Amino acid sequence: MRTFAKLFGRSPFMPLQTHMDKAVECVHKAIEALNLFLAGDFDRLGEYAELVSRLEHDADRIKNDIRNHLPKGMFLPVDRTNLLSILSNQDSIADKAENIAILLTFKRVNIADAIKGDFRLFVDKNVQAVHSVQAVIGQLDELMESGFGGAEADRVKHMVEEVALQEHEADVIQRRLLKTMLAREGDFTYGEFFLWTRIIQQVADLSNLAEKLGNMVRMTLEIK
Repeated sequence: MRTFAKLFGRSPFMPLQTHMDKAVECVHKAIEALNLFLAGDFDRLGEYAELVSRLEHDADRIKNDIRNHLPKGMFLPVDRTNLLSILSNQDSIADKAENIAILLTFKRVNIADAIKGDFRLFVDKNVQAVHSVQAVIGQLDELMESGFGGAEADRVKHMVEEVALQEHEADVIQRRLLKTMLAREGDFTYGEFFLWTRIIQQVADLSNLAEKLGNMVRMTLEIK
């Protein structure tokens, strides 16, 4: 296995991209766990929650390797503090995926017909934002080659704006979901209502974190 020190020698951004890919893998498996939850397949749900926890631990190991091997004396194309902030934001996405998967194991509940359609749209929109910011991180090498300016920088800024739009669209669906739940709160027990509001908020945090990460990349461009 290549050390992160060697990876940094090839590209200061390759380790960040490796970590981001692992964070997105955590999200994918958490969504698979969520699909099992919605299907009422609670027997397999615990296995998937454990898998997400293992993947999140893998992401932590990558994060720690990056921190331990980030060169202090080598010239970096962006400020070292900014790189570590980007890494921290990526790690929060992996953490959130684990939180979602574990939360799903707390109580067996069914999804109410009144929120089923909007909830699936809501999940898809949040995952879309995560994929979009992953694409932003994937452009860091091209940004470096362009000197963090020109058409490539403009393209990445546009990509960051798309992440922000997707986060806003997720917010709109979230508000609609909560209004529906409050209007039909009699359809839920107290425990069901509490759990669903927690699940919705945890899923919403995926697009919130994606927007935050995209803004961190954009801020790095503006500093340059």
